[in-house]
Amino acid sequence: MRHGCKVNHLSRTHSHRVAMMSNMATSLILHKRIETTLAKAKALRVYVEPIISRSKEDSTHNRRIVFSYLHSKEAVNELFREVSQKVANRPGGYTRILKTGIRQGDNSEMCIIELVDYNENMLKETKAKKAKSTRRSRTKKAEAAAEAPVAEAPAVEEPVAEAPKAE
Repeated sequence: MRHGCKVNHLSRTHSHRVAMMSNMATSLILHKRIETTLAKAKALRVYVEPIISRSKEDSTHNRRIVFSYLHSKEAVNELFREVSQKVANRPGGYTRILKTGIRQGDNSEMCIIELVDYNENMLKETKAKKAKSTRRSRTKKAEAAAEAPVAEAPAVEEPVAEAPKAE
């Protein structure tokens, strides 16, 4: 039984799982988005988000620790130069998982995992949307509507039928 085990082993040995996570994290950092199965993406998110958090502070110690996870100089340089600049003011949640359906061969759920700050299409949509209002502030909306001056419709003068003149 797996009481209290929080790591998804993904039916792999420890060495295979560590190598796979390292390769997937490197690919995610270099390409900004990868397509994989849902289980692997969820495991990768747990693996890569602490690495991205560590990249916010550029020091030799942090670079060495990140290199011990990624084993790729190019990925470490990309992470500390470009990715860390984009996520500098984000408190967490650096990745997004988008489900894409099922794979034809073995019916496994497929998804795309991507770095949040690099999806230009979603960034444009969030800027265009106005701020959401919560449902619990109905009284404020009602008060604002009551206080707002009501624009009256301009008075339309109807032509008055003239009475026939008596001669």
